[in-house]
Amino acid sequence: MTRLDPLDLIHAYCEGVFPMGEEDGGISWYRPRMRGILPVADFHLPRRFQQYLRSCPFEVRWDTAFGDVVRGCADRETTWITDTILEAYEELHVLGFAHSAEVWREGRLVGGVYGVAIGGAFFGESMFRREPQASKGARARLQARRQERGFILHDTQWTTPHLAQFG
Repeated sequence: MTRLDPLDLIHAYCEGVFPMGEEDGGISWYRPRMRGILPVADFHLPRRFQQYLRSCPFEVRWDTAFGDVVRGCADRETTWITDTILEAYEELHVLGFAHSAEVWREGRLVGGVYGVAIGGAFFGESMFRREPQASKGARARLQARRQERGFILHDTQWTTPHLAQFG
């Protein structure tokens, strides 16, 4: 099995490159021409979702179940989150660079998002949900936390229709 060195990952992020695991166990590196960027200061939440969040039945925690969030993100039919990726990001978490926003309901992890923070930039990696709105709730709370902490960039790697609704 290939090993990803945490320092190599940090350098790659600083250069706009990120890894994805392949089915054969290898690692491919990507540098999208057009990056997906969420505005930190002008993050847009649809009004209906703002109302939902005010009465939100979820509890959001930070960095208490990082590995479980990554495994939740990997729990799909096809995934780029291989054992090599999981181990590398868990090392980055121990070093204080990788973080998770976790959405809990009644003691169960029902959604979350994880990524890498370097300086004033956050590089979102993946998110998952086991209940409706859980990943969107994690994204919204994470974005508010980024703003509170003075982050200036939230890189999402690619723009998706789901992410476009946030600005």
